[in-house]
Amino acid sequence: MNITQITQLAGKQKSRKRVGRGRGSGMGKTCGRGHKGQNSRPSAGGRMLNEGGQMPTFRRIPKRGFSNAKFRTRFSTVNVSKLEERFETGAHVTPQALLEVGLIRNLRFPIKILGDGELKKKLTVDAAKYTGTAKDKIEKAGGEARIA
Repeated sequence: MNITQITQLAGKQKSRKRVGRGRGSGMGKTCGRGHKGQNSRPSAGGRMLNEGGQMPTFRRIPKRGFSNAKFRTRFSTVNVSKLEERFETGAHVTPQALLEVGLIRNLRFPIKILGDGELKKKLTVDAAKYTGTAKDKIEKAGGEARIA
C-alpha cells in the first residue's frame, strides 16, 4: 500500500453539510442563508418560472397553429436488409416472428418496413405499412408484401 491509495480512499466520501449545529461549525444561527429576504425563508425561491410581476415568458410569446404530435401513429421500423440477415428463404415474416428474432422490442406499435439494403430471399411479409422501395424489393425478390 502506498500514499496515493490512502488519499484516494480518504477523500472518496464527502460528509454532508450539517447546518444549524452551533457557531463553531461555521453553519450555525442563519445556517448559511444570510439575514432576511426571500431566500432566507423556509419555502425559499418562490415558484419556478416566477418572474416577480413581469409578464411571464410563456405568456409573452404568441401561440399559433396546431401540432399533430399528440395524435401521430408511431411505428416500429425494420429495414429489408435486416430481414435478409435474420430470416431463411421462404419464411413468413409476422410481427411475432420479428419479436422472436429481436428486430423489434415489443408488439405495442404497428410495423413499418423500410427499403434500406438489399433483399435476395423470397419472403412473405405481414406488416402495417411499407415504403415504396421496400415493397418493390420484396416483390422483386419473388416475395409477397401483405398488409396486416
